Amino acid sequence: MTQTRPKPSSPCTKLCLLDAATGLCEGCGRTRDEIALWGSLSETQRRAVMATLEARLRDSFPARVPSPAAS
Repeated sequence: MTQTRPKPSSPCTKLCLLDAATGLCEGCGRTRDEIALWGSLSETQRRAVMATLEARLRDSFPARVPSPAAS
């Protein structure tokens, strides 16, 4: 019986567009290097990066964050 490895967790939103000014993917917030190395990172390392992504996106693209009144 062959064991299948679980698919690595990923923040990918399928909106892959690297912003020239920030160097971040506009969909997930990862850098080009993080995207390239993603498959070789441990699950712990991936989760550590993912924990920073919401703040990165908010700080880098503030106009995209909905205001509390819009919620």
